[in-house]
Amino acid sequence: MVSVINTVDTSHEDMIHDAQMDYYGTRLATCSSDRSVKIFDVRNGGQILIADLRGHEGPVWQVAWAHPMYGNILASCSYDRKVIIWKEENGTWEKTHEHTGHDSSVNSVCWAPHDYGLILACGSSDGAISLLTYTGEGQWEVKKINNAHTIGCNAVSWAPAVVPGSLIDQPSGQKPNYIKKFASGGCDNLVKLWKEEEDGQWKEEQKLEAHSDWVRDVAWAPSIGLPTSTIASCSQDGRVFIWTCDDASGNTWSPKLLHKFNDVVWHVSWSITANILAVSGGDNKVTLWKESVDGQWVCISDVNKGQGSVSTSVTEGQQNEQ
Repeated sequence: MVSVINTVDTSHEDMIHDAQMDYYGTRLATCSSDRSVKIFDVRNGGQILIADLRGHEGPVWQVAWAHPMYGNILASCSYDRKVIIWKEENGTWEKTHEHTGHDSSVNSVCWAPHDYGLILACGSSDGAISLLTYTGEGQWEVKKINNAHTIGCNAVSWAPAVVPGSLIDQPSGQKPNYIKKFASGGCDNLVKLWKEEEDGQWKEEQKLEAHSDWVRDVAWAPSIGLPTSTIASCSQDGRVFIWTCDDASGNTWSPKLLHKFNDVVWHVSWSITANILAVSGGDNKVTLWKESVDGQWVCISDVNKGQGSVSTSVTEGQQNEQ
């Protein structure tokens, strides 16, 4: 049974496109077509507005928290072609960097695993993916993959910094050989996998073909070092696929249809243990899916928009907005 434990009245003046909890689950960042990014303290079921960040000139599509070892940092991307990186200094959130290297809407931002440093991948409707790497002293280095997806890139998601199979094979004391990889989804109906070469350039490693319409989101599953790598993708075609790769070279990926929905599927998101996938779609529903012992994906819940039993008692002075 899944129940709604908290609702947050964001006071956004238009549609909310993304909502992300920070690493510790104490703060919630939201972004909206009203051009603002908001940060709330949601500890103990509360909802205190900490920051209302204004800097974008169009709808803000996505937000992403960096790992807290780098401080309190949040990235946002917008239809205005900009990526803004916000940082909290002495309790005040300020714009610390603005990336204006895209010619069209920037649809997705995703921070690399913290092991690699502070690196942000950004996917844009201009078809390019840019990678921003913090080099210190307030400076960011930019690498760009042009024509990553014809017509546009809708989503980016990093592979975990865990070598597949390392849980079983890794000799103790040996530093693993990390290879940076990420997945992207685009308007060419493709999921693509990208790998950093030894010379620092990014190369397309795989094209994953199964969707028949725009790929709206991709999510590379977290890993504890088991041999299998897993990616979820969702599309305008209403389908969600789970892609798995069992070979160490990472060359052979096979798709399994999780479900065919009756409407566009906007987002897919893994639980931290990678055994539950959340799927949200145009029917205003969020469903949770789990792989059964026989390898079939089964729905273990669905949470209706604005409904569901609210299991928290309302704390004193806090209105329970349904």
